Amino acid sequence: MPNSILIIDDEKAILKVMEMNLQREGYSVFTADNGNDGLKILQEKDIDVLLLDHQMPDINGIELLKIIKNRYKDLPVIMVTAYGTIEMAVDAMKLGAFHYLTKPINFDEMYIIIKNAVEQKKLLNRVEMLTQEVKKLYGMENIITNNQKMKEILEMLPSVADTEATILIMGETGTGKELIARAIHYNSKRAKGPFVKVNCTALSETILESELFGHEKGAFTGAYKMRKGRFEIADSGSIFLDEMGDIPISMQLKLLRVLQEMEFERVGGSETIKVDVRVITATNRDLEDAVKRGSFREDLYYRINIIPIRIPPLRERKDDIPLLANHFIDKFNKKNKKSIKEASAELITMLMEYHWPGNIRELENAIER
Repeated sequence: MPNSILIIDDEKAILKVMEMNLQREGYSVFTADNGNDGLKILQEKDIDVLLLDHQMPDINGIELLKIIKNRYKDLPVIMVTAYGTIEMAVDAMKLGAFHYLTKPINFDEMYIIIKNAVEQKKLLNRVEMLTQEVKKLYGMENIITNNQKMKEILEMLPSVADTEATILIMGETGTGKELIARAIHYNSKRAKGPFVKVNCTALSETILESELFGHEKGAFTGAYKMRKGRFEIADSGSIFLDEMGDIPISMQLKLLRVLQEMEFERVGGSETIKVDVRVITATNRDLEDAVKRGSFREDLYYRINIIPIRIPPLRERKDDIPLLANHFIDKFNKKNKKSIKEASAELITMLMEYHWPGNIRELENAIER
């Protein structure tokens, strides 16, 4: 199926010439000699690339660009103008234009720009498709439970996902804290942004600081090149700080500043880097007790504990064991191409009698064996 191009230009002679040339290149071409007709075509047709004239009688091209990018933010728009000023090009790019062409049009240049725009549209479509697949994978509905406490947590997750507040997920190892964190991210406005996990366990202050904030070349022995940190990589998305209780006390003040200001310097650097990141934290420790003992900063605790979520251990939600056991049997049947039947009554009884110190992760491993 040929890629579709819409040309909006009030000069009909130019419309015809561009249409003929693009059709010869194998494109499906639609044309409009005014902004309103162009908007109607965008509503009715699936357009891959738009060529938009800068000057038209019914509406200014820049104003029309604003409308189009508001409605069709992933549509590549190439501005066309007889008044090829740098200022116009900069204004158009700031508003989301993909590129610009000046009249008289160099058709070889136009073909290259359109080809690049088509590739960008394909890439954006692919990203959107993958985002939707991941959202299905980590959707709230995929967190299975019969337990009332867990159902109450799941009921609150959509409203939690809609906020930008910092979250503290508490629970023993293996209870599914990361699954909850991913569900929050992939059901939020940041779903198209990255989800970056950092395991804070057993990392020295130097290594953790470099991991979180990055480092400049030569910052320390072995720093042979600049490296971005996880906060920088997570920009426009979410960062998941797992096992917050293990962060060295000497590092906690630096982290507090980043959580408050969303800015930092790489190790060995002086440039202040600003980021836009949603922070989700998790711990298997009692942080209130850690605050009392002086191993965790009180101000940092209150900063991350804006929305607390406490995940019960499996021994407190034994009504989930039959459901989870059969879920894992089905999972490993598909993985290993087997057809083991659901758990027997005897197996369920045995599973229910065990206390599961490793929680759901231990249950999953037991079923796989």
